[in-house]
Amino acid sequence: MQGNLPPEAQEKIEQLQDLQETAQTVAVQKQEAESTLTEAENALEELENIDDDTAMYRQVGELLVETEYDEAESELEDKVNTLEIRLETLEKQEDRVQQQFEDLQEDLESLLGGMGGGPAGPGGPGAGGA
Repeated sequence: MQGNLPPEAQEKIEQLQDLQETAQTVAVQKQEAESTLTEAENALEELENIDDDTAMYRQVGELLVETEYDEAESELEDKVNTLEIRLETLEKQEDRVQQQFEDLQEDLESLLGGMGGGPAGPGGPGAGGA
């Protein structure tokens, strides 16, 4: 079907496909960030149940290195804060990609509508959302 579409419509379909791939990449990154954030928050909660003078270790590559309670707590808090910011950024990026996707989809539908085709013309790049 793409053979009889005007070049502008073909370009918009390709842009929609690119945005769909971007949306999938962002979704995976967001899921990974959420999972890591949950782990860090759980570790921080568990840290609250440990005495300050308990011997603690952190992983550095393949090694476990002894660390102080305050240092471990500070590192975990920093990690949680960084991950929260990363998650916010990914959510904004996800929203931006979704908006671009919807705008492109509307442009394509109006292009195809002008040709006598319907909104279902491209057959689904992005059908079902990103």
